Amino acid sequence: MKYILIIFLCFTVLFAQPRELIPLSKTEFIYVNKKAEAYKFDLKGKEFILVSVREANSDGRFYAVDRDGTVWLSGGISSGEEVEFTPSGKWKILWKKRHYASKKYPEADGSNNMDYSLFFTKWGHAIHKGNINYTSHGCIRVDHNNIQILFKWARVGMPVLITRHRYMQYARPDLRRIYTNVKKFTRKKGHQ
Repeated sequence: MKYILIIFLCFTVLFAQPRELIPLSKTEFIYVNKKAEAYKFDLKGKEFILVSVREANSDGRFYAVDRDGTVWLSGGISSGEEVEFTPSGKWKILWKKRHYASKKYPEADGSNNMDYSLFFTKWGHAIHKGNINYTSHGCIRVDHNNIQILFKWARVGMPVLITRHRYMQYARPDLRRIYTNVKKFTRKKGHQ
């Protein structure tokens, strides 16, 4: 197993895109920077948001991971079409804005098109409310119900991880336990 991991890391470093983030477990990751230097880090004991962008070999989902390592919320997303549009890597929430209209890509009617924004780059990339059926200009769009929950939970300084790799294999056990552990209640005969 150790040799497979070493071969995988060598292969990844050789063919890595600028700022590559590779999940190794639910909280362990390898970050490859623009100089192709690889760093392993662990977010055990920290809350974070992970986004597996909507591309081939990715999940097209966001994952909210609690301090105890539980993936407690996940949902579909929309992201930029190409690597340049949604940057991979390890970021953090720089600021939050409940109502926001894009200055670079405004709506024709002047309405807010980036509500519930969680900005994570100095270039204006954010996780925000939007239609997940179409690609974005680089932001991560999340549907209305999920973004409200995520916005309320997230805080400035929280890590945001953007990857072009699958994460569902690490999240599936938690999500299955959370979403299938719904108790069915039935009425006893004679009670109304």
